[in-house]
Amino acid sequence: MLGQLIAALKTDNKLDEAFAQFSEMLTAAQWMFGEANDVLRGNKNGDDVRDPLYSKDQEINTLLRSIRTNILTHLSVNPVADISGCLALMSIAKDAERIGDYCKNVFEVGQYYEGEYKIDRYHDPLETIRQQATDLFEAVIEAFGESSTKKAKRAIKAADRIRGECDAIEETLLRDRRTVETHAAVAYSLLGRHYKRVASHLANIATAVFGRIEDLDFRKPKKSADNKHAESENTN
Repeated sequence: MLGQLIAALKTDNKLDEAFAQFSEMLTAAQWMFGEANDVLRGNKNGDDVRDPLYSKDQEINTLLRSIRTNILTHLSVNPVADISGCLALMSIAKDAERIGDYCKNVFEVGQYYEGEYKIDRYHDPLETIRQQATDLFEAVIEAFGESSTKKAKRAIKAADRIRGECDAIEETLLRDRRTVETHAAVAYSLLGRHYKRVASHLANIATAVFGRIEDLDFRKPKKSADNKHAESENTN
């Protein structure tokens, strides 16, 4: 199992540092998600949040580059190193970096959309999804930090629920024959898409706790009448 391989890697100073940096990335992305949504909900002013938010994203990017350097250094001096585990860490570090990008996207919706979120059939489900995604960050951080397969699988189920609810919002928007102003429809659709991507990348990180390296970046789709034979769905 990949979780066991990753745990076994924590025997080298460079890899210890890389794992610590990955934890920093996740914590930073969690902070960004909270700040972006505070702007979205009108709890904070976008002008006050912009610079700290974008600075935090740059910190995440710097951490990603450092993780790659540390892994390459480890591999160069350890000919018997577990390459699969190293590749897994590099993969999920990229997931954490992408979460930061989507947090910026959520912030931008809050910053530039000047209307009110007053259409209950979209606002209420999105508010529920926001809270679920907030809880998902903590669940994934705990699962990875403890190498807990049980917690990781629970987090993945939660992420799948979020993904399904986001898809339902987009489908409803496309089918809705009632009047929805264009700028409002765009804002709701973007939020559904951004929350879904955040959940997908968090699920991928949780998968690394117990899954195989070839499973990373892919999620099994729900079977439907139109797609009974599909085996995987790219999370990107």
